[in-house]
Amino acid sequence: MTSTYAQRPWLSSYAPEVAPDVDVPDEPLGAALERAGTAFPERVALDFMGRTTTYAELTDEVDRAASALISLGVKPGDRVAIALPNCAAHVVAFYAVLRIGAVVVEHNPTYTESELEHQLADSGAVVAICWEDTAVKVLAVAARTEVRTVVAVDMSRDLPGIKRLALSLPIKKARELKSAMRTKVPDGTLMWHTLLRGASPLEDSFPRPRGGDLALLQYTGGTTGTPKGAMLTHRNLVANAVQGAEWTGAQRKVDAGEPGEVVYGVLPFFHAFGLTLCLSYTLAISATLVLFPKFDVASVLEAQRRRPGTFLPAVPPMLDRLTAGAVKKNADLTSFRYAICGAMPMSAATAQGWERLTGGLAIEGYGMTETSPVALGSPLSDARRPGMLGLPFPSTDIRVTDPDDPTKEVAPGERGELLIAGPQVFDGYWRRPQETADSLVVADGKTWVRTGDVVVMDGDGFVEVVDRIKEMIITGGFKVFPSQVEECLRRMPGVADAAVVGLPGGELGEKVVAALVLAADATGIDLEAVRAWCEKNIARYALPKQLVILPDLPRSQIGKVLRRVVRDQVIAAG
Repeated sequence: MTSTYAQRPWLSSYAPEVAPDVDVPDEPLGAALERAGTAFPERVALDFMGRTTTYAELTDEVDRAASALISLGVKPGDRVAIALPNCAAHVVAFYAVLRIGAVVVEHNPTYTESELEHQLADSGAVVAICWEDTAVKVLAVAARTEVRTVVAVDMSRDLPGIKRLALSLPIKKARELKSAMRTKVPDGTLMWHTLLRGASPLEDSFPRPRGGDLALLQYTGGTTGTPKGAMLTHRNLVANAVQGAEWTGAQRKVDAGEPGEVVYGVLPFFHAFGLTLCLSYTLAISATLVLFPKFDVASVLEAQRRRPGTFLPAVPPMLDRLTAGAVKKNADLTSFRYAICGAMPMSAATAQGWERLTGGLAIEGYGMTETSPVALGSPLSDARRPGMLGLPFPSTDIRVTDPDDPTKEVAPGERGELLIAGPQVFDGYWRRPQETADSLVVADGKTWVRTGDVVVMDGDGFVEVVDRIKEMIITGGFKVFPSQVEECLRRMPGVADAAVVGLPGGELGEKVVAALVLAADATGIDLEAVRAWCEKNIARYALPKQLVILPDLPRSQIGKVLRRVVRDQVIAAG
């Protein structure tokens, strides 16, 4: 495809070595893992709390796990649920399902029975591979779904032998680790490691899926409504890995024979951000993945002494906590060349703190489950702009349109809804044709996904997000963007955090309500004080008309403020 700066203004801001477009091979996601097993058989692919798995060992385990799944009756196209923390078994199960042409359905292993039941029933999964704690919950609801086999994973089996033996010691640390790893499951429950031990490697002649085949159902939308399964193909996932490798230069390093990256998998794999950056991108560039069942500063610093990391996919609060922890422990983090953050804006203070400590870069990116997920990123150079989402990835096009008419582009510099087109854009929502039609727009010969995010793009192609359409408040006919009011409130002395939501407001339509978390030394903060502070910076129609004080703000597992939950809390507070 021929590209011009006029058509794609962001290309003028690209680093010289980054291509505007990439070739996406027509192959399954697992093809890159198989190549790594041949090219780098002795390289460490996985490090789970000190236990290592080489690429040769990983490809062998995936083959045996694929064979084991076939023995359970799993066929190409069947959905297989995975509900596991980050561990070696998660990686093996993920690629084994894909190898036989089945479809992975990722679930948060801490979900309640009702949340798991909804997603399992919706996907039609026939097998569920679960952490023992989750397996107990799935077994309780399996009869009301199509799940016919539940396989429980004893995570302690992925530990180094010495650590596994230490779990039996009568000391607090050992007991805490054991309770985090293990839960008693009903007698007769099929165990993952037992299943694999008796499996033979899959015959190489067993058909591999094609690039256009469905690979993953990733549930999304839980903060705004009933979760729905985004359908991601092998081509979508391969494309995003290739785009990421071009953006970071990782593939160029592999081609030059340089040592592989060491990626820290602190983000949960059941989330699209962690899945792509760790499970697919990392193994596609033949890197070493260091696995963490949950984010914990002490565990990361311990791993850093054992196997120094070079790349950290994270959310901004993780960088803050690691920076503070490393300073306190006098730990060396200078091996990290870059961290890529998403899910929420990264403050200049967070970026500066990380970069000062590591000597590397703190880069922002943007994406959504529907874009596999990465669609934009800041350059890995001095051209980065803290607080901005960055530039569209190679082979990615964007439009900024009228939120009420996605076919009408707004003028440069004006607010509008972000639309994205590219090979990473999903195929739609599982069994939800109307919601698919509402989300995808065909224009200029391309299929665009509506993000629901309100953005501004400058003349250099850098994009800044300013709000969510669904969270926009309409009061007296005026549109109020919550993030603008929140930004003003967070600067107010005595305010530690803020969230702004809309509630029914009679003739106004909606009224603006501020939920504040106060600093420990806060005094004299009431609605009158809040309005007096805000009226210096925002329009009168956007001033809060109600104030609620909360002990903290509800957040998702990756740190996003859940405004829907805040709204419910405000209503409950009366």
